Amino acid sequence: MLKPQFQLLASKNNQAGFTIIESLVAVIVLGILMTAIAPTIVLSTATRVQSRRVELATQAARAYIDGVSSGNIPAPPISTTSSIAVPGTSLSCNTPATDNGYCVSPIDDSSYKVFCVDGTGDGICTDEESKDLIVQAFGFNQNSTEASQGYKLSVRVYRADAFQGNEALIRNDENTKATQSTFTGGIGKRKAPLVEMTTEIVTDQTTFESLCARLQGDNDNSKCSN
Repeated sequence: MLKPQFQLLASKNNQAGFTIIESLVAVIVLGILMTAIAPTIVLSTATRVQSRRVELATQAARAYIDGVSSGNIPAPPISTTSSIAVPGTSLSCNTPATDNGYCVSPIDDSSYKVFCVDGTGDGICTDEESKDLIVQAFGFNQNSTEASQGYKLSVRVYRADAFQGNEALIRNDENTKATQSTFTGGIGKRKAPLVEMTTEIVTDQTTFESLCARLQGDNDNSKCSN
């Protein structure tokens, strides 16, 4: 009577659990699947981070433009030439509220200023923080260097950590589009601008002739005269 019971118990023990080989096969299959989907996970994560970074840079550029338009942020230098240099590789924004939010120019160039957007909330912008943003601001009016006369405002937004190292920052030109894309498989082009924008700043002292001439550009400006 006991013999059938021992046989039934032995049969149950033989069927319980996985063997070592079965466990190894399961681990190998799982490893293959994880290896296959890992690039997709990395790409998705990097793109999400980069997309958020570009979104914040766009918000920073618009906030800066709104601040200048309303007079809450002082106007950048106004030039009679339309070229805007690339910032140097050094950055001096390590003190809170430097020059009403503007930082010491990275290179000896008085034609533009760089503005600190404190993304970390610590009151300063340093080249150690990728969340801090730097707005390069440039004003253009071919007829006057006075901000009160109105001007075309151009801005580029860089990551603050783009100023690390001695490698030069880059910009858009006629042959190369340098502005970063929201789609990336890595950390993005750190030395390239996240966003570039251009807009017109008009004050109550801006004349029609000045605005018309800027909008006409290098075209015939005879229509702008009274």
